[in-house]
Amino acid sequence: MLIKTLPVGQLETNCYIVTDEDTLECAVIDPGDESNTIMDYIERNRLSCKAVLLTHGHFDHVGAVEGVLAETGAQLYVNPRDEGHAVGMSGMKFKMPEGGKYYDEGDIVRVGGVRFGVLATPGHTPGSVTLLCGDDRSKQDVLFTGDTLFRGSCGRTDFPGGSMQEEMRSLRKLCMLPGDYEVYPGHMDSTTLERERRFNYYCREAMANY
Repeated sequence: MLIKTLPVGQLETNCYIVTDEDTLECAVIDPGDESNTIMDYIERNRLSCKAVLLTHGHFDHVGAVEGVLAETGAQLYVNPRDEGHAVGMSGMKFKMPEGGKYYDEGDIVRVGGVRFGVLATPGHTPGSVTLLCGDDRSKQDVLFTGDTLFRGSCGRTDFPGGSMQEEMRSLRKLCMLPGDYEVYPGHMDSTTLERERRFNYYCREAMANY
């Protein structure tokens, strides 16, 4: 399993391209902007994009969805609680493109030998999800947390639909996962779940009081 990070757009949203190195099939997580940058990487590496996975519906995570879908014919997945609801600083609401599919807690999407398990982690938006990703060959497990969990911080909850109570419960849910994971957030640097359990104020508060 190969993970490529592409910071895109004015807010430098982390778009991730996760590839099964055996089949060269890939999934794109949160194509927030710059579809030409995303497609250049896919085409240059001769990848076959099978899925576009959204952690939530804010504009900076979905801006290049239509462009990537048009170029690849991939299947789009999003949590239904973010359709028509997730309003961020742009004032824009996410609308599901034709042919998209919904996913929710417990669902699994497979792209080649790579699996993406869906964990509902509302708070930043009602439909925020975390993707627990693993490779059948290496058994590597990582978390794509969107704007739920950041290195040393967490997602803001002051947009319409946000809830600090739900955010804290979601952080507790992630922190209570057994073992350690590489964490790939929607913005800024990657981290590990164990580091966040130990040093992230919000995670410590969530584990203690929620």
